[in-house]
Amino acid sequence: MRGPIGVLAAASVAAGLGLSSGALAQQQQQQQQRQQQRPAAQPAPAQPAPAQQAPAAGAQQGAAQAGPSIVHVKPEPSQTDWTKVCGKDPASGAEICYTTRDFVSDQGQPVLAVAVYDAKGQGAQNQKVVRFLMPLGLLLRPGIRFAVDQGQPIPGQYAICFPNGCFAEATGLKDDFINQMKRGTTLNVSVQNQVAREVTFAVPLAGFGKAFDGPAIDPKVLEEQQKKLQEELEKRSEELRKRLEQQSSAAGAPAGGAAAPAPAAKQ
Repeated sequence: MRGPIGVLAAASVAAGLGLSSGALAQQQQQQQQRQQQRPAAQPAPAQPAPAQQAPAAGAQQGAAQAGPSIVHVKPEPSQTDWTKVCGKDPASGAEICYTTRDFVSDQGQPVLAVAVYDAKGQGAQNQKVVRFLMPLGLLLRPGIRFAVDQGQPIPGQYAICFPNGCFAEATGLKDDFINQMKRGTTLNVSVQNQVAREVTFAVPLAGFGKAFDGPAIDPKVLEEQQKKLQEELEKRSEELRKRLEQQSSAAGAPAGGAAAPAPAAKQ
């Protein structure tokens, strides 16, 4: 099932695989609707807090010496497994399938999404692309590196950012890497935070191979699952909004028994 982040991944990669402008515009409209339904005050999950000011050189050196930070993410609870979605590009006639899944923090907040695309046909030139939607607050220029378990890392570059995350991608993937994902346990995605410290997101790969090689999900089933997921997201957003309001009210309330300040004496 595609979660809201998966929708963004589908919309963004469409241009690179030659999808028609009409299909891309429709997907981008869906993505904007998903973004608007997220609470504006939602904290960026599972990423290290960004520095408020540029750190001194000594602080950067100390952060580098501290070593990489590992962030273990887990699948979005509403998604039972990786999901494969297929369709044809009306412009090129290429068949495009993508296998995707969204991942969250231990607190259930969205962290990142992964989508692996397999485009077949003359227009697509049998491209294989992996695309990530990464959290905000990361250095863009170093790009990303990703590897299966302890395998050789593959570099990727950021492409574009949205209010809820930035896309990074790598194109021209070989079948060997896809086979590693099928057999592997963890996809390690490494980035740098704002103090130049390496952060690695450990993404579980269980179920990827079965979904990638299996049949695409029925569009009607996908639509129904999306509806249920949207209802769940709206419920979570409402709960988060209420918690934030309660915290704001508690923070603004005066301490019990505190005397009112005396009025200033007249001149």
